[in-house]
Amino acid sequence: MPSRVLAVANQKGGVGKTTTAVNLSACLGARGFKVLLIDLDAQANATSGLGLEKTEGGSVYRPLLGEGGLEERIKETAFTGLSMIPSEMDLCGAEVELARSEDYLNRLRRALQPIRDSGRFDVILLDCAPALGILTLNAFAAADRLLVPLQCEYYALEGVAMITRILNQVRETGINPGLELLGVVMTMYDGRTKLAQNVVSEVRQHFGTLAFETMIPRTTRIAEAPSFGKPVTVYDPYSAGSSAYEVLAGEVAARLGL
Repeated sequence: MPSRVLAVANQKGGVGKTTTAVNLSACLGARGFKVLLIDLDAQANATSGLGLEKTEGGSVYRPLLGEGGLEERIKETAFTGLSMIPSEMDLCGAEVELARSEDYLNRLRRALQPIRDSGRFDVILLDCAPALGILTLNAFAAADRLLVPLQCEYYALEGVAMITRILNQVRETGINPGLELLGVVMTMYDGRTKLAQNVVSEVRQHFGTLAFETMIPRTTRIAEAPSFGKPVTVYDPYSAGSSAYEVLAGEVAARLGL
């Protein structure tokens, strides 16, 4: 069966997007699924967050330009069921290089096709940069579903409105008519503040069942884990953040029909 492809995206930075991509991937792997995480952000936070090095020529950059395949760039991580294609500094240049090339929005979809068809992975997660540039649009063109992490603060909904608009454009222009929103996950939730409660209530009102039940709390352990090159579930398996990501993984698996 072909792999499901899930893009994790929000053009606003600092919303817990990479943290969610890393921890969700690790939790799905721990549940027995074969997972591939692809770091599409030149900052390479997902790469270092899983303890891997940025290596020249090791990212999606060359395959997107038609030089070589993605399969030989897959690296095993130290975590159960989880493989990765890391990022590198060269990805900064991909936006410019791709803009000059033919059919530039479908480059990632074409490069991913052999991996998808092989059925080697149950799910492929694409960690997008915090911008709606060419690489993120390539992720939208290649994905079946879109997961949007949303910080519990007032500017959050503006970001989602923008993502929803782009999602509709991607479908309507025929770039990827089948792309659907898998859901919105609230991150950095602090139940002690009225603001967080109000934002959550507004998001649930706006998105209904598309808002995940699980909310990711604002915790020190989640923030510390990347500096040790580990998902929070390995860094501190008994923390509140770890439990939240494990429950979220269950929700995501159910929605993807895994």
